Amino acid sequence: MNNGNKKKIINVSLLSRVFHFVKPYNGFFYCSLLLAILMAAFAPVRPYLIQLTVDKASGKDIHIPAWLKTILFNTDTNDVTQFIIAVTVFQIIFLITETLIRFAFTFITAWLGQNVVKDLRVTIYQKILQLNLSQFDKTPIGTLTTRTINDIESINDIFSDGLIPILADLLTIIFLLVTMFSMDWRLSLIALIPFPVLILATYYFKESVNKSFIKVRNAVASLNAFVQEHITGMQIVQAFAAEDREFEKFKKINKEHRNANIKAIFAYSVFFPIVEIVLAISTALIVWWVANLAITNPSDKINFSGKIVAFIMYMNLIFRPLRVIADKFNVLQMGMIAAERVFKVMDNDDVTTESGVKGRESGVIKGAIEFDHVWFAYNEEQYVLKDINFSVEAGKTVALVGHTGSGKTSIISLLNRLYHIQKGIIKIDGINIENYQLDLLRKNIGVVLQDVFLFSGSVMDNITLRNPEISRERVIAAAKMLDMHEFIMQLPNGYDYDVMERGNTLSLGQRQLISFVRALLYNPAILILDEATSSIDTESELLIQKAIDTLIADRTSIVIAHRLSTIRKADKIIVLDKGEIKEIGSHEELLAHGGFYAKLHEMQFGKKQHPVSITI
Repeated sequence: MNNGNKKKIINVSLLSRVFHFVKPYNGFFYCSLLLAILMAAFAPVRPYLIQLTVDKASGKDIHIPAWLKTILFNTDTNDVTQFIIAVTVFQIIFLITETLIRFAFTFITAWLGQNVVKDLRVTIYQKILQLNLSQFDKTPIGTLTTRTINDIESINDIFSDGLIPILADLLTIIFLLVTMFSMDWRLSLIALIPFPVLILATYYFKESVNKSFIKVRNAVASLNAFVQEHITGMQIVQAFAAEDREFEKFKKINKEHRNANIKAIFAYSVFFPIVEIVLAISTALIVWWVANLAITNPSDKINFSGKIVAFIMYMNLIFRPLRVIADKFNVLQMGMIAAERVFKVMDNDDVTTESGVKGRESGVIKGAIEFDHVWFAYNEEQYVLKDINFSVEAGKTVALVGHTGSGKTSIISLLNRLYHIQKGIIKIDGINIENYQLDLLRKNIGVVLQDVFLFSGSVMDNITLRNPEISRERVIAAAKMLDMHEFIMQLPNGYDYDVMERGNTLSLGQRQLISFVRALLYNPAILILDEATSSIDTESELLIQKAIDTLIADRTSIVIAHRLSTIRKADKIIVLDKGEIKEIGSHEELLAHGGFYAKLHEMQFGKKQHPVSITI
């Protein structure tokens, strides 16, 4: 793990991919670099000015550099009081300028990071929208949520607390060290004697915190996945009195998260006192060295008064970034690890590609469907559909029946290209569905599922899916056509009623009714009804049955149903078992044949029972 992480921090190709998102903001990026150089160049100035002030006040004959003489052009540098006042005023102005530069640097790097995060989040969400459903079958929703939110936020730290601030800190340390060695290289070496201890402590701190951060990141992903899954399934948890058991699982994951954080806190608690001890030793060595020189050379002791003050300030300025530079390296490293995870999602090639060339200009889709020797597997060679062959004429109704797991839902999922088939061809109007533009294909296939998903928002939002091109009048007209306008108006606020998350304030039947209006509104050429009348009361079923009659009129329809009474009038019934077609024919033909369908019919109704059919 460690070796992999060490590679990641110097992964130039990964860093270049992150910086690809910086290109639109190159001006701000180069501005932040310029400000970093300015801050580093400004760092040694104030200690040097204080050194001059102390030396001047103590009566030492000092050399005033030309740049300072230019700034203090009206000042009599021989007058101690006037010189000290002028330098003090200049320091105040300089301090204000330095503060403004530091503010600009902090703001620009944070602004840059947030804009990169915004663009990255848009890009990865766009990628997630393009992923095949198989990816959502294999990946927990909480994990994708972590990638989209937490991990991308960590990439922001590369700019606000990572790479650019580290560069600024390193430049500052370099400028300070160059200044110190140019003033007195011996004293500089004495002051840096404890540095190997600090470097060693920094290395172990970085490694320890990095391991903890990785555990924290994994624990956060586990917490997100667990909480999201259990809040969504809270009804099942409570129905089976599993609260205590699931709560214990949550406490275990939460404890792992806490332990990882405590290890990081322990590392911080050890490292920062070590930094302070090393700084104290360096300061003591400076004082000892200067004091020793003063004792051995009493006549020169006045020459060291300003230098000792300056060197102590230089050491404090060097240790200020050193206190946090290891932490910033960890932030950078975690940002790189997060970037790798994010780009792993972006590099996922299991997407529905826009390969089609048949667009709106190709004409109206009539709805003729043909499955030609189709084989499909969710997992490699474990086929759930085997050599599926059937055709549906435009405007006709076909019913799919079979036991649970026979492949009915898989067939309709393939029709609108939610999954890739391994073998065979699926055609609509004689054209391979791969040749249709996705937008055109899916807008012409309306789906009404057994478990209707509604988004947070109003009834109107869920019917139109927030499509601004669909007017309120069109929605009302569609609802009236299906005799559902009155039902919607009976809700509080009518079409503006807030259905809440997943439509939990509505019954299953009410959600089904809304989904029928949505399907009619888009006027698809092909309609798919997946157990649309199951698990609802008789009154709602009668209302839905009327809606179905309206919807399937002059429209190609595929109906999936366990209750055979609902599909007796279908033009064609396809019987599936274990992914294979067992029989095809009308209701009467299949009963007369006495095969698989007849056995299903007998299991539901008995030999002599003839149920009243509901027209579809």
